[in-house]
Amino acid sequence: MVLCVVSCAVLALPGFAQQSNANSNAQPAAMAAASQGPSTSDREPIPADTHTDFWDGDDPNLVNLVTHPFASKKYVQRQVGPIRDRINELDQLSSENGRAIKDVDARATQGIQMASEKSSLADQHASEAGNKAQLAQTAATQASTRVSTVEQVVGNLDQYKGSGQTEIRFRAGQTALSKAAKDALDAMVVPLKDQRSYIIEVHGFAAGHGQAAIASSQKMADSVVRYLVLTHQIPVYRIYAMSMGNASVAGADGTMAKNTSGGRVEISVLKNDLVGSTRQ
Repeated sequence: MVLCVVSCAVLALPGFAQQSNANSNAQPAAMAAASQGPSTSDREPIPADTHTDFWDGDDPNLVNLVTHPFASKKYVQRQVGPIRDRINELDQLSSENGRAIKDVDARATQGIQMASEKSSLADQHASEAGNKAQLAQTAATQASTRVSTVEQVVGNLDQYKGSGQTEIRFRAGQTALSKAAKDALDAMVVPLKDQRSYIIEVHGFAAGHGQAAIASSQKMADSVVRYLVLTHQIPVYRIYAMSMGNASVAGADGTMAKNTSGGRVEISVLKNDLVGSTRQ
């Protein structure tokens, strides 16, 4: 501020000197005019425009320099006001831009978060689908194994082999089991306890002819079956009984057995070791 005032004073000195010279030159001219008498015209000349501002045309002098509006607060405010308005406008624009940037940033962050959540959810669904597919594959493998096992069991159902044979003889006209017959059945059936994959064939034979021999052999076979079921709890579905009458059946050596005067019952135990081993 001081530097500015000094600069203005330096610029104003030449003008101040010129004004002093002009005043000294004007005094003799005025005295000469007064000696000549009044002018022919009674009207006063039009005064020149006067300026009240130092920078609008007034001759520079120390008073104008000191009292120049540049040194007043109102002048400074009038000059600084537009700049302050522009600065305030820029601040407002900057604030609005900052809010807009924050809004965009918040929306972008929210969008990224939503995309991340959806991606995590998709990964979770994919993992669950993979687990279900693996479980389905395991179930399919187990089902295939069971089917193979069942096929093997079905294929081995008729693979029965004789493991023991007992013959019970009856006197003519007798159908009840004797003490020796019961002991023989006990010795044959006791080893079958808690076992599976076996069947018992009961074939009854009787002397005579026609239906009488068939009926007699049926009664003897029924006596054996009844004893096995009631005494040893052999399931009925494991026993196959057949009344053969007076038929001749080839023995183990391939020869035909001879008919006896009384009756007899052949009991054969057949086991399927293949099915038992497959189930284990």
